[in-house]
Amino acid sequence: MRRSFKYLLRPTSKQAVALAACLEDHRQLYNAALEHRRTAYRRAGVTVRYGDQSAELKHIRSDDLDGQGRWSFSSQQATLRRLDKAYRAFFARVRAGQAPGFPRFRGRGRFDSVEWPQNGNGCRWNSQPDHPTAKVR
Repeated sequence: MRRSFKYLLRPTSKQAVALAACLEDHRQLYNAALEHRRTAYRRAGVTVRYGDQSAELKHIRSDDLDGQGRWSFSSQQATLRRLDKAYRAFFARVRAGQAPGFPRFRGRGRFDSVEWPQNGNGCRWNSQPDHPTAKVR
């Protein structure tokens, strides 16, 4: 059973700009969530988990409509799950006695993918958006 697909994209210049903006906003979400976890633990000894951050995502999106609010909610949850997976892997390595490698902030060149986990809730790229037959959903 195929669980994922990879597509070779040949975006137009406008689409390339949109893809870069999507990637940048998801990178910023990842880094902000990491900072939130680190700060909460450092200041109050509170552990912030995926569920807590996912619940706050609704407010983050409503406060930033032109930034975080324009992307798929499920793709942003997947980005938060990505951070949670990094934390779980870190603590698993600590328990195993290996060199842990704490989750790090991601720079522009170190965050290169976004996941759309739900079928039908992904992205759709229209190669000819101004064409008269192009349908808008």
